[in-house]
Amino acid sequence: MTPVMTAEELNAFMSEVFKQVADEFNVDHVGAGEVTMRLLTSDKHLRPGGTISGPSMFGLADVAAYIVTLSVIGPRALAVTTNCSIDFMRKPAANVPLIAKARLLKLGKQLSVTDVLLFSEGMEEPVARASLTYALPPPHVN
Repeated sequence: MTPVMTAEELNAFMSEVFKQVADEFNVDHVGAGEVTMRLLTSDKHLRPGGTISGPSMFGLADVAAYIVTLSVIGPRALAVTTNCSIDFMRKPAANVPLIAKARLLKLGKQLSVTDVLLFSEGMEEPVARASLTYALPPPHVN
C-alpha cells in the first residue's frame, strides 16, 4: 500500500482539521501501509497512580489508525471509527511520549482495518495493542 501523503502533509492536515488536539500528536514516519507517531504526554494524560490513562492510550491508537488510513487514501477527513478493541498490557511511563506503530492490514472500498502497538518511549515491550476498523467516505466526499 503505497502512501500518498508524507509525514509533513499528515501533520499539516491534523493542524488544519483537528486544531483542538493537533499539538498533542506528531507523525514521525510514513511507510507502505504503516506509520509511527507519538502522543506528547503531559500531566493532563495521567490517571491516579501516575500512569498514562486508558482514554489517552485509546486516543493515540485511534488517531494512528486514522492517520495510517489517510496516508494511503489521501486527506478525507470524514473517515470514522466503526470498531475498536484495545488490550492494555503494561503500565506506561508517565511524562514520556507514547509511541504508536500502526499497520494497515486491509484497505477496502468501504472499510480499513488497522493494528496498532503502543509503546512508552524507551520501553521495548508494548504497553497496549489495538485493532481498529474505519468506515471510509465515498470518493466524492472529503
